[in-house]
Amino acid sequence: MLRRGLLALVIIYLPNALHVPLETGIPGLNLSNVLFVMVLAAIVFGGKDRAFSSAARAALAPALLGWSLALTIGFLLALATLPIDFMADFTYWKNAWFYPLFYFVFRNCREDFTGTRQLIIVLLLVAVIAGLEAVREGLDYGIANYAETRRASGPFGVDYRNANRAGVFYAMFLPMLVALALFLHKQRLWRIAAFIGAAILAVAIMVTFSRQSYLIGILALSLLLLRRNIIIALLASVLMLSSLSLLPDAVTQRVEETEQSTAAGDAELDTSTASRFEIWSGAASMWSEHPLGVGINRFKRYIGQYTSYAGYDAHNFYVLTIAELGPLGLLTLLWVLWRLWRLCTGFRATAARSGNSEAVALSLGFSVSVIAMALGNVYGSPFLEGAVMANFWILCGLLERYFALTAGHRSLRFSGKTDEPHDPIGNRFVLAARASPGRTQPQRK
Repeated sequence: MLRRGLLALVIIYLPNALHVPLETGIPGLNLSNVLFVMVLAAIVFGGKDRAFSSAARAALAPALLGWSLALTIGFLLALATLPIDFMADFTYWKNAWFYPLFYFVFRNCREDFTGTRQLIIVLLLVAVIAGLEAVREGLDYGIANYAETRRASGPFGVDYRNANRAGVFYAMFLPMLVALALFLHKQRLWRIAAFIGAAILAVAIMVTFSRQSYLIGILALSLLLLRRNIIIALLASVLMLSSLSLLPDAVTQRVEETEQSTAAGDAELDTSTASRFEIWSGAASMWSEHPLGVGINRFKRYIGQYTSYAGYDAHNFYVLTIAELGPLGLLTLLWVLWRLWRLCTGFRATAARSGNSEAVALSLGFSVSVIAMALGNVYGSPFLEGAVMANFWILCGLLERYFALTAGHRSLRFSGKTDEPHDPIGNRFVLAARASPGRTQPQRK
């Protein structure tokens, strides 16, 4: 029970770290690291794992190991080519590979099926509460008119500058709740709870005024509706189109600002969107001059040499990766995404065999969440942000454990079947024993 409490505490703390500003006093060591060590100790001394054998390899292990290697090479390259602040670079490098470790911790957390399921519920509840915080901020700001400085960030920042990251977080977890609302069977209360949670996250996305999150949320909803029923998807599309006029004016104003008219009547992109293309072009020039990459945490130092946006982020994690880590970094990142998709494929196959609507909902929701995560790094770069991504890695580990337990124990498949042999036909029909002797004996497995 203590172990489960510690695991739940980690899930609650990671997205809310800004609300608990405790410092360890040791450079490079934060409270997340301390909690990690405590949970790891509880797991190591927690007895035998009933989900995985000691020889079972984590599905994401090779790809994450390759990614960590690429980050390490980038760290050494940064120190060799442009040494600035060793401790800052070390902390950046450490955090970059640290948060994916929570995937391994929760995959091997020693919890049984019930405990694993409870932790998944806690994780989704934490996402909804984070969404409520953004909704409250949005209501305090007012949503009658859009203003750049009045965008909700929830627990991910103290002002509007982290609104895009908050939007990506909400968009990643929205599909999980939508899938539960759509695909759970004979569990009305859970479906209602999931629907309410999804509605909260949808509103939270709106008040972040993150255009990429709008697009990701709509795409996620469309994919799940199409998977549920094409007729329902068409009806929902018609309903959403007819409801656009009911959206707050600030939301439509934010979307319309993507393209603006000049004094001559020509259409042009807004400053924020146009700047991204200039930064990406500068990143291409940076990579052409530094084909191995400039090293981690160096993009902002170099981009001013190629554009007028000195000190700016790449606003695209794939662009940032090839600029800082070169082709090796980009290939290992794409390998991680590929392994995540293969993990989704395995979940869906296990869920289909199980006959369990909950497993089906979780597998489909997670598949769309992975797509949302990948898209969330196209117009921004939150991949290394612990507050945004840590609970995503935890979700990966918990679901891998959940489906391993589901596949390994027929009693968890919710199909109405058990491992007990059927009553032999000869015990019920005596004459059948003489007609077909072979059918009177129970089948051995």
